Amino acid sequence: MNKKTIRIIVSIIIVIGLIMLINRLIWNYKVAHAEKIVELGTNKVLVFESDARLSQLIKTINGNLDTDPIIDTSKIGKQTIEFKYTTDEGYPVKHQVEIEVVDVTPPTIFMSKNKTIYTDYDGILSEELFCGDNYDSNPKCTIEGEYDTKTPGEYELMFIGKDSSGNKMQNRFTLTVKERPKITTSASTKTTKAAPDKNTLKLETLKEKYKDSNVEFGIDVSHWEGDIDFKKVKKAGVDFVYIRVGRGNGIGKEYVEDSYFKKNIEGFNKVGIPVGVYFYSNANSIKDAEKEAKWILKKIKDYKVDLEIVYDWEDWQNFQEYDLSFHELTETANAFTKTIDKAGYKGMVYGSKHYLENIWEELDGEVWLAHYTEQTNYQGKYSVWQICEDGHVDGISTQVDINLRYPNKNKG
Repeated sequence: MNKKTIRIIVSIIIVIGLIMLINRLIWNYKVAHAEKIVELGTNKVLVFESDARLSQLIKTINGNLDTDPIIDTSKIGKQTIEFKYTTDEGYPVKHQVEIEVVDVTPPTIFMSKNKTIYTDYDGILSEELFCGDNYDSNPKCTIEGEYDTKTPGEYELMFIGKDSSGNKMQNRFTLTVKERPKITTSASTKTTKAAPDKNTLKLETLKEKYKDSNVEFGIDVSHWEGDIDFKKVKKAGVDFVYIRVGRGNGIGKEYVEDSYFKKNIEGFNKVGIPVGVYFYSNANSIKDAEKEAKWILKKIKDYKVDLEIVYDWEDWQNFQEYDLSFHELTETANAFTKTIDKAGYKGMVYGSKHYLENIWEELDGEVWLAHYTEQTNYQGKYSVWQICEDGHVDGISTQVDINLRYPNKNKG
C-alpha cells in the first residue's frame, strides 16, 4: 500500500470520526435541552406505609418511564424522587419530582369503659393505659379531668392520645378508686398452672373435632407446667411441642433461661417429639431483637430443633415504656426472624388475634395465632393456631396450651 492510499484512508477515518463526534454533540445537546413534561396528579401526597409506584402519581408525561420505582412511604415528610424516562422523541432524560408522605392515622387506645384502682396505687395512670401509634414512638397520652387516686369515689375522665402529626384519639371512661380489701388468708405462691378440671379441653376431644389430613396437634410448655412425663405425652398423641427457652428480664436487661428448658428439650428430644422454641421478648430496638435471636441460637445449638424459633412479644400493659411505634415494633420482629432464618432455622412471630389485627404490621416470618375459640375468624395467614390455654394432655399435671399446626400450608 503506497503513501497516497494511506493518507486517503487516514483522512476518511478522521472525517468519519468528526462526523460521529458532531452527531454525538448534537445528540447530547438535544438530550440536554429536550422538553420535559411531567405533571403529578392530586395524589402526590401519600399516606404513611401506603403502597404506591411512581406511575400512579404521574398525571401527564411526554414519554415512557424506563423503570417504575416503588415509593418509600416508611418515613413522613417531603422527598425527591429521581427517575429516568424516554421522551416521545426518543431522548433518554433524567427528571425528579417532589412528593410528601403524611401520617393520617390517630393513636390507638385500648381500654374498657371502667378502670378500678385502690387507694395505695402509686403509679402514673396515663402511662399504664394502652396508648400507641403507627408512626410516632412517643405519642402524647394524657388524662383529662380531675381525680384523686387516694380518695375513694368515681371519676368521669377522658383518655386522650395525640401524635406528632396532630392526629387525635380519645375515650371516655370511669375511674373507680377503692380501699383495698383486707386479706384474711395468705396468698398462694404456686409456680405451676391450675390442674385440669371437668371443663378442661382434652387433647383427644380436639383431635376428634378438628381431624384433618393437614393438621397436627401439639402443645407449648415452660416451667409453668412443672415436671412432665414425656413418654405419656407422646403416647397421648402429641405431634409437636414449642418449649420456652427463656425470657427478657426487662428493657435492656440480661435474659433469663427458663428453669425447665433443658429438662424439657432433652425429654422431648429423647422421645422423638418434634421441637420448636419460643422466647418472651422485651426488645425495644432492632439491635435488641437480633441480640435475643443470637442468645437463643447459642442455647439450642446442642439440641435437635425441627420447628420454628418464635418471637413472643406481648408486654402490652407496659407498651408506653418501650418508646416504640407499631412500625418499629414490627421491624424488631422482622429483624429477629431474619437473624433466625440466616442461621438455618425458621423464624415465627406469636400474637393474639386482637394484636395481630390492630398492632402488628406486615410480618416477614410465619405467624403463630392465639385465639381461644372453636372457629377462628382471623383473616390473616398463620401456620400455627393456639386454640386454648386450658387443655388437658396425659403426662402433664396442669392445664396446658394446645395448638393446631398446618405443616403444608398457611391458613387464612
